[in-house]
Amino acid sequence: MAQRKLYIGRKVRELREAHKTTQASFAERIGISTSYLNQIENNQRPVSASVLLALAEKFQIDIGEISQGDGDRMLSALSEVLNDPLFENIAFNQQELKLVSQNAPAFARALIACHEAYRRNGEQLASLDDTLGHGSAIAEPTPYEEVRDFFHFVDNYIHTLDLYAEKLAVELGIGERDTNASLSAHLEKRHGVRITRADPGETILRRFDPKAGVLFLSPYLPLATRNFQTAVQIAELEMEAEVGEIARRAEFRTAEALEICKMGLRNYFAGALILPYQAFMATARSLRHDLELLAAHFGASVEQVAHRLSTLQRPGHKGVPIFFARLDRAGNITKRHSAAKLQFARFGGACPLWNVHQAFETPGRIIRQLAETPDGVRYLCIATEIAKGSGGFAAPHRRYAIALGCEVAYAQDFVYADGMEITNRTAFDPIGISCRICERTACQQRAVPPLKRRLMIDKDVRYPLPYRIG
Repeated sequence: MAQRKLYIGRKVRELREAHKTTQASFAERIGISTSYLNQIENNQRPVSASVLLALAEKFQIDIGEISQGDGDRMLSALSEVLNDPLFENIAFNQQELKLVSQNAPAFARALIACHEAYRRNGEQLASLDDTLGHGSAIAEPTPYEEVRDFFHFVDNYIHTLDLYAEKLAVELGIGERDTNASLSAHLEKRHGVRITRADPGETILRRFDPKAGVLFLSPYLPLATRNFQTAVQIAELEMEAEVGEIARRAEFRTAEALEICKMGLRNYFAGALILPYQAFMATARSLRHDLELLAAHFGASVEQVAHRLSTLQRPGHKGVPIFFARLDRAGNITKRHSAAKLQFARFGGACPLWNVHQAFETPGRIIRQLAETPDGVRYLCIATEIAKGSGGFAAPHRRYAIALGCEVAYAQDFVYADGMEITNRTAFDPIGISCRICERTACQQRAVPPLKRRLMIDKDVRYPLPYRIG
């Protein structure tokens, strides 16, 4: 198999600029000519193994990290955009897309944003909304979509908040002592805030009265959720300046997006405090990523643990690349992040062949699946159903399914791989990302035809699908 050529010009240029050195002196330090360095930085030539080793030796960088490139996440989003019939008369090859995503990420994000606006306008027209024409016809991303993309493109890892949360967790003995007692004592000792039960009739999870110095928590919350909400309050009291600065630097279009991002950043800090980076990653490895054992060890929920595993993206000290998603019963993806090659579609639902949908049929159980995507990458997939109630017999209960997984190269790091035929290719179920961009022609579960493919209709022959894909 031919070795993949590595184009990481933008990363090399950023490394040189971070050290405030010229191309000539940088090239001399790693033992290459200035013209070769210039070609590397402009992605005109790939980086050789000897150059990679020189970069690692001279600048103490992680070879795996710099050679990984920026590609998978941005490339996936860009590929989906350019698969739209809008671009059907324009041919793009994979190398061109890689060059754009690696060398001009701001341009790629702008194109993705333009395509989202185009899609929303099309959906408005298709729905024949009565208000169309009476207001603005320009579709903009919703505040939640803006914030979703912000976290997506920072790898769902916020270094400043993660480091502070880890430092505080060590001080409080999180993972070694009772988490609830430690968080409550810290809140009262440092901030003079005591925790009490909210009125059973209140439909809240958390309510803070700053004047009285009282944090009210719903009496119906499970312990893991109480811990999380207490940690969110600590974030609000101790990290508001950092949270505000990170959110402002994102330059959101609306005040709503800014506030939603700040809420997300507080939640991020809370998760990082309850599940501190180094201790959590070491425990995850020793327990082979057993979700239930990790939850019990840290006083967290299975969902909190699964989500945290997908955020272990600290430079130079990354965890297993994991994808994570939460779906409702209608198939809507309400949370998503992937540090693996698998990237979730930005439009449409999830593949119906994915085992996450089966989780609703087996509440309380963790189900496993070996799956292969159309690009030939194989995964170990884990899914389980979770329910969230708000108290009382008549109270509504929200039900979700969460899913996480990794490429099979990392499967042995998971207890869930035991007894599965990970070396048997026929044991893998063929799944896709979304029907509209899936190239599988023989899938009988297909909901809509793939984009940019010709459909063949035979009035005399009826297949499971009413068309064949050309």
